[in-house]
Amino acid sequence: MERGEEAKCNDMHSLYEAYNELHGLAQELQTPFDAPAVLVVGHQTDGKSALVEALMGFQFNHVGGGTKTRRPITLHMKYNPLCELPLCHLASSDVDPTLAQEKSLQEIQSFIEAENMRLERESNSNQFSAKEIIIKVEFKYCPNLTIIDTPGLIAPAPGRKNRALQDQARAVESLVRAKMQHREFIILCLEDCSDWSNATTRRVVMQIDPELKRTIIVSTKLDTKIPQFARASDVEVFLSPPACTLDGFILGGSPFFTSVPSGRVGTGHDSVYSSNEEFKQAIFIREMEDITSLEEKLGRSLSKQERSRIGVSKLRSFLEELLQKRYMDSVPMIIPLLEKEYCSTTRKLNEINKELSTLDEVKLKEKGRVFHDLFLTKLSLLLKGTVVAPPDKFGETLQNERINGGAFVGTDGLQFPHKLIPNAGMRLYGGAQYHRAMAEFRFMVGGIKCPPITREEIVNACGVEDIHDGTNYSRTACVIAVAKARDTFEPFLHQLGCRLLHILKRLLPISIYLLQKEGEYLSGHEVFLRRVASAFNNFAESTERACREKCMEDLVSTTRYVTWSLHNKNRAGLRQFLDSFGSTEQSAVLSNSLSMPLCQESSFVSVANEKHDTKPRTDVKLSQVASGVDSSSSVQTTETRLADLLDNTLWNRRLAPSSERIVYALVQQIFHGIREYFLASAELKFNCFLLMPVVDKLPALLREDLESAFEGDLDNVFDITNLRHSLSQQKSDTEIEMKRIKKLKEKFKLIHEQFISHHVMSSLSLAPSA
Repeated sequence: MERGEEAKCNDMHSLYEAYNELHGLAQELQTPFDAPAVLVVGHQTDGKSALVEALMGFQFNHVGGGTKTRRPITLHMKYNPLCELPLCHLASSDVDPTLAQEKSLQEIQSFIEAENMRLERESNSNQFSAKEIIIKVEFKYCPNLTIIDTPGLIAPAPGRKNRALQDQARAVESLVRAKMQHREFIILCLEDCSDWSNATTRRVVMQIDPELKRTIIVSTKLDTKIPQFARASDVEVFLSPPACTLDGFILGGSPFFTSVPSGRVGTGHDSVYSSNEEFKQAIFIREMEDITSLEEKLGRSLSKQERSRIGVSKLRSFLEELLQKRYMDSVPMIIPLLEKEYCSTTRKLNEINKELSTLDEVKLKEKGRVFHDLFLTKLSLLLKGTVVAPPDKFGETLQNERINGGAFVGTDGLQFPHKLIPNAGMRLYGGAQYHRAMAEFRFMVGGIKCPPITREEIVNACGVEDIHDGTNYSRTACVIAVAKARDTFEPFLHQLGCRLLHILKRLLPISIYLLQKEGEYLSGHEVFLRRVASAFNNFAESTERACREKCMEDLVSTTRYVTWSLHNKNRAGLRQFLDSFGSTEQSAVLSNSLSMPLCQESSFVSVANEKHDTKPRTDVKLSQVASGVDSSSSVQTTETRLADLLDNTLWNRRLAPSSERIVYALVQQIFHGIREYFLASAELKFNCFLLMPVVDKLPALLREDLESAFEGDLDNVFDITNLRHSLSQQKSDTEIEMKRIKKLKEKFKLIHEQFISHHVMSSLSLAPSA
């Protein structure tokens, strides 16, 4: 029987060792293995590191106030009765990951302190690291446990002056929450409080484990809390809190209570304990004193159930039994996971070998040409429309598109409400996104009104002719209209180019995703892929720039010389406006005096639609303004009226209301004529000279660039030397990974077979004899 117990003990040691290797493998290779471990979570100064040291039976870390742990520390502890002194190994990324360097306690402590100081000197966002410091320990006082000590949570004071500490608090909480997401971890939740209604650490833990089903709650610093209780009833509630207070079904059924004596182990003048044995003895004495103090407060002896929750030794025994059960229950599930990972690693190695065998010029050129054709196919597919790429990952709402690609902003600084644009809330990409951007451009530009015109602008635009000093209000209107139009529409040209260029450039990462999804991506050929990406982006930028320049030429020509047949759309509209001043003849006289060629076969935009932009004086008759008298003076001759009209317009620089309104009406007509032409011209040219070249010019240009590159040194295209070195390194790393997984897989299989054998033997020994 003794041999059977010894064999079982050896099997358990093998099991702990196998799980330690599994946990290390999961951390280093980021593989999804469920390696059970105890995750210690608490606030600063809750006594996390001190409790971990007490569980281990020796001191190694930097303990004290403030933030002393800035990286999680994983301790693979293994009970070894032959180790009188702790035997420690520190895993290092600088050496073979299958090995760990033997270190003394002083060297490990120095390494941890150096890491904490290094991170403390970093910026606020980098003062904590999620990468674990992995330490393997064998000691005669060690339990068989894997414990992860995390940085202490921070509860900063509010206010702007504490912003740095608030940033640190968010960084720590994010790190700890990420660690708690691992469902195989048992959470050791430390609370330094005497009232269970104060959920300090539980507030964070219950965000990940709401019912505390994998959480053990530990009340630390029990020796400081006992004197605070004045009545026995307070102690009763503290030792056995109501279930509703803890809001869940915690592991163990109730909290654990621990005390760790202060003082460090060493030979210095400030050391309290000369050896780890003394430290271990002090922990035991503190445990007995706590039980005695509690019994004095309660006025009775503690029950067996209550004693099983008080002291570091009781917590350690509970953790060992719990973790051992988790280990044994997980063994059958670990084996198929390791088998799956082994097969995956084998496939990865085969792919690397295949990639190495194709590193010759002929095959690489062929690969490049095939990728070129597939890439263009994906681009065309995205423009024509597809649902293969997930919209939640690659699509943009109109609001996101405005942020990333620029918004259409008018002269008043306002944007068109995005909710009024069709499909504004949908996450679009490719051709659909291009169409929506163009629709927004039409909405925005099509709704623009002529900017306000001041009397000062009209007078300044009159100027002096080269042959006389009279005023020409038709020229004045043209000068004002083209200036207003140029200032208004030119920014939209740049905004449209910027937006559409953003949409076209987004086609590149989406195409790459589609190629990766279908296994057609040239992984490892980053130099070649960067060349393709650079060629595409340069093509898009140069094409957009050329297209915008063509549109700019149209805008310049439209705002440089007024062609009445182009800038005015309806003769009847302006005549209707002029008729509101007086009779048809008077309007004709005024038109002649202004040299306005209204008799042309031209069309004017109806000013009736722009009534809200004109000044509300339409009831004034033209004859009244021109002659300067009321309607009773209609007996004047036509010649007198013409003289008065010329005096009021051509010879007199005092701006009359009638002149101001006519200039304003002409400016409106010219401005809106330019707007309609600009809108149609810009949309047509961007479709013809930006969108279409992606379809009919890009393939030839990319192929030309590719073939030109192939004629030179191919190493500059595919970086063959570095690629071969990189693949060789990947092959070496993958082979090491395969060996580790294979070794671990065989070890777990052996352990599983031994446990089955022990179970069968135990069943036979307990079976009744015949």
